[in-house]
Amino acid sequence: MIKKLCIVLLVFSALNIHAQEGTTSPYSFYGLGNVKFRGTTENKSMGGLSIYSDSIHMNFRNPASLGISDIKSFGGDGKLIKFTLGGEHRSVNLKTTESSDKASASTFDYLGLSFPVGKLGVSIGLLPYSSVGYSLQSNRDDGLVEYRYRGEGGLNKAILAVGYPVLKNLNVGLDAQYNFGTNTNAAVHQNYDSDNNPLQYQSREINESELSGLNFDIGLTYTPMINDKFQLTTALTYRPKTNLSSINSRNYATIVVSPSTGGEFIVNEIEADLDAEGLGSTKLALPSKIGFGAGIGQPRIWFVGAEYNRVNASEFKNDLFTIEGAQYNDSNAFALGGFVIPRYNSFNSYWKRIVYRAGVRFENTGLELKGESINEFGISFGVGLPVGDMFSNANIGFEYGSTGTTNAGLVKENFFNFSLSLSLNDRWFRKRKYN
Repeated sequence: MIKKLCIVLLVFSALNIHAQEGTTSPYSFYGLGNVKFRGTTENKSMGGLSIYSDSIHMNFRNPASLGISDIKSFGGDGKLIKFTLGGEHRSVNLKTTESSDKASASTFDYLGLSFPVGKLGVSIGLLPYSSVGYSLQSNRDDGLVEYRYRGEGGLNKAILAVGYPVLKNLNVGLDAQYNFGTNTNAAVHQNYDSDNNPLQYQSREINESELSGLNFDIGLTYTPMINDKFQLTTALTYRPKTNLSSINSRNYATIVVSPSTGGEFIVNEIEADLDAEGLGSTKLALPSKIGFGAGIGQPRIWFVGAEYNRVNASEFKNDLFTIEGAQYNDSNAFALGGFVIPRYNSFNSYWKRIVYRAGVRFENTGLELKGESINEFGISFGVGLPVGDMFSNANIGFEYGSTGTTNAGLVKENFFNFSLSLSLNDRWFRKRKYN
């Protein structure tokens, strides 16, 4: 166990060498930012499919998975505890009808621990919910820059979840999530003289929101054997609508912008009295969500399934930061994927114990700009490489896809994601064989 914990800490340190700039997408300007996929590398490698659960991998998307019993080969000798840690590197090509650019970001994605308490399964975890990271500009009719926008921050989740087997093959679960984070949005107004030369002094506005609040998810899994060979897997999750607390501030400043470095130097500034406007403390709706799916397979050999998730994004509202031309509609996401293991218990072939995963997904994000729906598509594949004993593994995933459109002057993103995670297992309370 000590060796495994050392590996976890080593990888965790390596992932945090990079700043947590979770996104480079201009679409993170809207709402709470780009909503991150709440799942592991194993899920991502199957197109985001998360209905499948087993005893050796954590599943952040359905707390009922914690009720899954240990695999029979352990013979009841101890209960599994599970560690998981993952990160991602994302490369993006940004394209409009007039220009293109490239960007990339490396992020820590999740950290989790799961352990048994009798029949109850318990897990704790930390993962991002959304990320803000953009740099944009808008031009006047004559082509000169009018506003420069930038943003950073995001919302994170600390999770405590429990799962319990209420009947054979039927598990229920509940997780509590504490949300916290800060979003910062800045806008610089570019001023010119009569000859269209930039003035020495520019105007800047910064809005900052400190977000916090609790929300809950409930989940069900039902995994009966259809016959001696095939198993049916079904899953359901639901998240009710929750209001997050937002403590807001707004700052106006006159600044000088360095022409060589772009650095901003404050000449004078003033804090806006948002309390007088009723905006010092506001509520942001975290929309309700429902997801369900089904699949079929042979345990520890292969699985294929489909999943649907719906988020009532039309419930979102931000009184502090209203953006003209942006509309939030309910979003829909579809995933199809699966895996195959040539022979999970092979002793003479390492390659036969590798898990091969693949999947495809499509999502209508719910964001509508200038009458155009912002959709996302991705195709993925990956492998689970056995490491050590107790069915621990290192997981590698790849995804290629696109977000958005070049219509109506918008931006299309073509992205490539590389994901890496560790899923480590050990046992507590081993029965003694000898006195």
